Amino acid sequence: MDLILDFFPFSKNPAKDFIMRCCTLVLLLLTMARPAMADVTTETIEYRDGDIGLVGFLAYDSAKAKATTPLPGVMIVHQWMGVTDYEKSRCEQLAKLGYVAFACDIYGAGVRPSDTREAGATAGIYKNDRELYRHRLNLGLAELRKQKQVAEGKLAAIGYCFGGTGVIELARSGAKVDGVVSFHGGLDSPTPDDGKNISAKVLICHGADDPFVSPSDIDAMKAEFNGHQVDWQMNIYSGAVHSFTQPMAGNDNSKGAAYNEQADVRSFQAMAGFFNELFSVK
Repeated sequence: MDLILDFFPFSKNPAKDFIMRCCTLVLLLLTMARPAMADVTTETIEYRDGDIGLVGFLAYDSAKAKATTPLPGVMIVHQWMGVTDYEKSRCEQLAKLGYVAFACDIYGAGVRPSDTREAGATAGIYKNDRELYRHRLNLGLAELRKQKQVAEGKLAAIGYCFGGTGVIELARSGAKVDGVVSFHGGLDSPTPDDGKNISAKVLICHGADDPFVSPSDIDAMKAEFNGHQVDWQMNIYSGAVHSFTQPMAGNDNSKGAAYNEQADVRSFQAMAGFFNELFSVK
């Protein structure tokens, strides 16, 4: 520090010299204290399911990827409208936290519902064919796993609404992931015996007033998880309905789906703490 200040030229005014040296020192200290900004790199990733093209989105901090050992990977499973700017923004958020984030594509290239009616029909294809859903989920996970920035054996998955259902199905498929996080997803248990395949830790973030998830569904899920000794936890947010992490859902709870900033922030923090638990000991 003194060496740097010694290069500051003296004038014939001692008071001015003192002020300028102090200003230089303050600026230097502020520069040293400023946190490094994430240099987020994004890529469109094309992959396939046989003849069907799939288009995902990848984001990572290129500086961390170059300067450190490979980073944990997190797959994001989209809500019922498909891969949108929302999932891409979540990928970038995760990249800034030090993860390689990949938004997988369940629907296929060019299949992007234009309205909620079409979204319901498209999502229903996979909800009614859980084997197909699991197949597409595992294809996405395989695509994330092959990225050179991703650390071997350090994988998690998160999902929103339709995707929240999906990450639980991913775990039920026996996929080798450390953990999954479901945000306002479906919580039914259509094949309870599949709980025996779950090796991942499970975090469920659920709105207390979500009208699309029945108490009987939650009870069935708990019975499945407890019956197979799944390591699970569930956070329930008061005043929150379905889609509570999604600003595009509006703010009218009476519609059954609405954004709730407090629940969004709390659930994101819960996810971050969950990831710290998953990856800090590896």
